[in-house]
Amino acid sequence: MRYVDFAAHNDEVRRVWHAYRSGQPVRPPMILGINVRYTMWQPEANPNGIDFGRYFTDPNAMLQRQLEHKSWVRRHVPQDVEMGGAPEEGWDVQVDFLNSYEAGWFGCSLRFFDGEVPDSEPAFAEESQRLRLLQRGVPDLYDGGLMAQNWEFYEHFRQLQQDGFEYEGRPIRRVLPAGLGTDGPLTVACNLRGAEQIYADMALDPGYMRDLLEFITDGTIARIKAYRQRLGEAERTAGLGFADDAVQSISAEMYRDLVLPCHRRLIEELSDGTAANSIHLCGAATHHFAFLRDELNIQSFDTGFPIDFAQLRADLGPTVEIKGGPSVMFLHHATPAEVRQEVQRILASGVGAGRRLILREANNLPPDVSLETLWAFYDAVREFGVYGESDHEEASACS
Repeated sequence: MRYVDFAAHNDEVRRVWHAYRSGQPVRPPMILGINVRYTMWQPEANPNGIDFGRYFTDPNAMLQRQLEHKSWVRRHVPQDVEMGGAPEEGWDVQVDFLNSYEAGWFGCSLRFFDGEVPDSEPAFAEESQRLRLLQRGVPDLYDGGLMAQNWEFYEHFRQLQQDGFEYEGRPIRRVLPAGLGTDGPLTVACNLRGAEQIYADMALDPGYMRDLLEFITDGTIARIKAYRQRLGEAERTAGLGFADDAVQSISAEMYRDLVLPCHRRLIEELSDGTAANSIHLCGAATHHFAFLRDELNIQSFDTGFPIDFAQLRADLGPTVEIKGGPSVMFLHHATPAEVRQEVQRILASGVGAGRRLILREANNLPPDVSLETLWAFYDAVREFGVYGESDHEEASACS
């Protein structure tokens, strides 16, 4: 463990983000994508030994594990977010079925593994089942599949909130259900049918694929709108952030023909068009990025790996936000000295041109990445990421 002056750290974080959001960054902010998987097998962060089997089936276990995780991360994991004890205004919690909630809603069952996150089992992989998926229609928005459990957990958390539940002396500030976002229509299709079957469908029966993707898109839009309404939110937000990792495996032509219309509908139905959109795309998906920028007004790309940062910045120009950094496989085995060198290499690539860069792991921090490694990452960003006067002049010229 490393001593942290939380007050000094939090003051720096406020200054870094204020400068970034004001268009005059002093260095790239650094964040980490962390969910409960990162601390699930750390006894000091999970003293009750809660596993994913309990986490997914017992709301009290989910809440306890989530709060223990958040508390441990706040005290130990370096990044440009607030660190320290319990948050003054209270804890934000959510019903958390990770990346399984959409497949679970459409009817897939969950598989649990030792030492790993659960995954969904394709429920419509057989040839005889592919039409049944469409014929059965969109599941009930609140009682279909995993969503019945979603709202049971949500109401349980809300009741605890109303009853004055506290953790480390702080109340629950906000509760969210699962289902307000999407992993993307093509990715969900792969979860439902299996990736091998889906790519065969795309090549051999594009008419069916259009019907399937439209079906998933219709359901996704209906679900998100209904959940926003139930929470008292507007149906459309200023901009839309979504994902669709499976597009990395298809050509630009196939994306334009089959997937683009669905992405466009998501944006048109769920965003009011008053702000730019963002997307998370793991894997080697950069052959789509410039097209997405131009066609869907995507102005922020959360990247995975592998990424040629110099080429990506050249392709997207200086005004588009890029989030990315060392791959999770690299962070898993690299020494602190190697992490420092890799961060320096990325920052020297030119990806910081225009100062529209946020450093992060690529993508979602796995267990067993040591705190020493993460401190090497954070320290390197703070050392090598500081923008000089020439950077300021370049950014001004590009704006």
